[in-house]
Amino acid sequence: MKRNIRLMQGNEAIAEGALYAGARFYAGYPITPSSEIAEICAERLPALDGIYLQMEDEIGSIAAVIGASLAGAKAFTATSGPGFSLMQENLGMAVLGEVPCVVVNVQRVGPGTGLATKPAQADFMQARWGRHGDQTLIALCPASVSECFRLTVEAFNLSERFRVPVVLLPDEIVGHMRESIEIPEPGELPVWEREQPAGEVECYLPFSFSGDSTAPLASYGCKTVFHVSSSMHGLDGYSNNDPENAAQRIRRLHEKIDGHRNEIVRVRTFDTDDMDILIIGAGAPVRAARAAALQAREANVRAGVLQLQTIWPFPAEEVASLADRARKIVVVEMNYAGQLAGEVEKAVGRNKQLVSVRRYNGTVIRPEEILKAIGS
Repeated sequence: MKRNIRLMQGNEAIAEGALYAGARFYAGYPITPSSEIAEICAERLPALDGIYLQMEDEIGSIAAVIGASLAGAKAFTATSGPGFSLMQENLGMAVLGEVPCVVVNVQRVGPGTGLATKPAQADFMQARWGRHGDQTLIALCPASVSECFRLTVEAFNLSERFRVPVVLLPDEIVGHMRESIEIPEPGELPVWEREQPAGEVECYLPFSFSGDSTAPLASYGCKTVFHVSSSMHGLDGYSNNDPENAAQRIRRLHEKIDGHRNEIVRVRTFDTDDMDILIIGAGAPVRAARAAALQAREANVRAGVLQLQTIWPFPAEEVASLADRARKIVVVEMNYAGQLAGEVEKAVGRNKQLVSVRRYNGTVIRPEEILKAIGS
């Protein structure tokens, strides 16, 4: 069989991965450094009987995506820092309404307009906590062009399966790098199709659940009439302010993710079997971490790398398990506060030696910086 190998940009791979997963609706507002995703979708979606909408802003974009999803389409948008901020209120509605959708946030330097063309990783916490109230969602972080494609497919699968917004968090470096990747054949990667309700339409409860299963989601415009809003609701979707119901709904939003964390959380390890030093990172810094680990081993320092592909829910169990075997932990990330380092410290405790390598000026972390931290 002839292999389909292409030289592709990360943002292009995200767009192609979305189409592979069955996305047929995109609404967005161009913003650096994610604009290529919109440009590709504008060209490709009409040819696939899909819809591309150029919106007036990011607030309208996420609103249109939620509406399209409720009408039965696999829907997504792409943005960067300022646009992602504008999407938070409607993302909260999607969380409470259990509306599957995918938001790509190609991270750049902030705050404000910041350095609009430069890379950063300062949106990890915003992805998890950007909306008010008790809520949770899933966030994935690719480190290569191939992962841009495959994790985009996975983002749609997780979103449809658990009826939850999923955020994809490449940084500008990953979004704009070019690499040769092999495009999977149709059917080679699993694609999760939305389950439709069965039985009498009058009996349909859009927010019912049994054990750890999530209710199937009907489509607006079909014979099933149902209600979704941003207000607290009961199993039928209509407003319900009863405290017991509110507690059940909020608990359910968390349990459907927490109860399946072993199926959601994805990490990769490199040379960790005999390590003495554990380097942890996500996105573009993983590449520098792997190079540093190889150079350290040439100097007889046994370094290994843990790559976090899932950021939320945070891979605390996987981090703690590997950290138990390491003398020292080095966390690499492109933000000032050490957003990942703080989560790693929670997972391993304060008795472990932990060094944070951070860069926040719009330039990439280099292997020599990590090597210096290993030796300190």
